[in-house]
Amino acid sequence: MRVFVTGGTGLLGNTVIRQLSERGDAVLALVRSEPDAEVFAGLDVELVHSPLVPPTSQSDGRPEGETIGESAGASTADPTNDPVDQAIAECDAVVHAAAMIHLGWHQMDQSMQVNREGTRRIVQSCVRHAKRLAAIGTVNAIALGSPHTIADETTPLEHAGGQIPCAYVQSKRASVDVVRQAIPEGLETVILHPGFMLGPWDWKPSSGRMMLEVGSGWKPIAPSGGCSLCDSRDVAAGVIAALDADCPNGREYILAGHNWSYEKLWTEMAKRMGTRPPIRSAGPGIEYLAGLAGDFWGRVTGREPDFNSAGVRMSSQYHWYSSRRAETELGYRIRDAQETLDAAAEWIRDRFVLPSKAVAS
Repeated sequence: MRVFVTGGTGLLGNTVIRQLSERGDAVLALVRSEPDAEVFAGLDVELVHSPLVPPTSQSDGRPEGETIGESAGASTADPTNDPVDQAIAECDAVVHAAAMIHLGWHQMDQSMQVNREGTRRIVQSCVRHAKRLAAIGTVNAIALGSPHTIADETTPLEHAGGQIPCAYVQSKRASVDVVRQAIPEGLETVILHPGFMLGPWDWKPSSGRMMLEVGSGWKPIAPSGGCSLCDSRDVAAGVIAALDADCPNGREYILAGHNWSYEKLWTEMAKRMGTRPPIRSAGPGIEYLAGLAGDFWGRVTGREPDFNSAGVRMSSQYHWYSSRRAETELGYRIRDAQETLDAAAEWIRDRFVLPSKAVAS
């Protein structure tokens, strides 16, 4: 099989490419610019150079919920000289893993451009050339769990108060809507929603930033919520299985893992990064003040920090999920969390932490 992968320098996309290559598939990877040589070292990958959303294909003014047009194949841009369209035409399937991640109130327009309009470009080309699409969503685009309930693909969106409507949540939800709306117009697709991924090949890093932050010094207070910790290698295998699966068109799958509190996760991260574990989780007063301080700092500097009120509120929620559907229908497997944390910590320490601070796992 010949597969076109977007987001190939990111944690999930790069892992998908490695697993596809290992099983003998031909891979084309979308890159904005020439990546560091080590990102694809040893892999037989053809690089397609193009931004996900070209400057000439910026938002055409459609309302967020509007369908992709009278015909899904009627692109807003001329595909004749489009390297992305040409690459998709030459492939058997597409994995769309590229996304902009900003957990804040700012950068909504930029997030919509990348996540919604970038997805629209991929979807239109897949419909035009009748190619199967594995669209990567996120558990942040679907329903929320709670301390007493674990969400799945059927949980109502308003459950447990709903997701925080920040730039990432809104733009990824819009991205998934673009995919869903194209199904009646001929799109063949499966939609995957990963949980909180850790693992090797986190080049930037992305989710590994949390481990870096925990390792940068003692964090006595952890966020009060929780996440569903999963291994990026397991998620990649689930994505590839979904490409091959004979499932109903438009079927959605959660690819999550171990439902842990952030206090437990930070404790395990601290062990591996050589820092003291947190002594407690944050109360609502501490979280409220932290969010206010982050928002104030963002106004002063003109740049929204990671600890803004949107991110703080998200970290107080329980993003706990069941992967039962994926386990039953795709053969999705969730490995031991200790193995995931060991591999992720080794990767982060080797590439982003001074040798003097590294510790044995």
